[in-house]
Amino acid sequence: MFQQLSIAVLGLAGLYAAWSDIRWRRLPNALCLLVAAAGIAATIYTGGITLAAGHLAHAAVALVIGIALFSLGAVGGGDAKFYAATAVWFPLGGGLRLLLWVSLAGLCLFVVWVVWRRLRGIKIKAKAAEDSDKFPYGIAIAAGSFTAALLAS
Repeated sequence: MFQQLSIAVLGLAGLYAAWSDIRWRRLPNALCLLVAAAGIAATIYTGGITLAAGHLAHAAVALVIGIALFSLGAVGGGDAKFYAATAVWFPLGGGLRLLLWVSLAGLCLFVVWVVWRRLRGIKIKAKAAEDSDKFPYGIAIAAGSFTAALLAS
C-alpha cells in the first residue's frame, strides 16, 4: 500500500512539474526540494537509512552530471535539479533504468512537440530566443521517472 502511495506522490509531483514547465518553462526549486525530501522519506520508511545512502548517491551523481550539462547549455537548470530530485527515488543501481525511461519519454515527447509546432507553422530554432521556443523537458523527466517507478514496483 505504501509503495502505491509513494508512486502516486511522485506522479502528482510530476504532473505539477509538467504543468509548470509547459506554462512557465520553469521547474521551481521548492518543487525539486519537495520531490527529493519525499523520496528520501519514502526510502527511509521502506528500507532504512542505509538504503537511503544509495539513493542519495544516485541523486548526487545525477546533480553533478546535470550541472555539467547545464554549464554546456544542453539542459536548463530546473531540468538538472528536477532530474536529481527524482533520482532520489531510485537506488544508484537503478540509475540506468531511470535514464532510459526519461530518455525514451523525451524522445517521444520531442517528436510530438516538433510535429505540433510544424502543424501550427511555428519554426524550430537552433537557439531558442525566448522561453516559449524551448522544449519543456520537465514533462519527459516526470513521465520517465513515473514509468520507471511504476515498473520497478
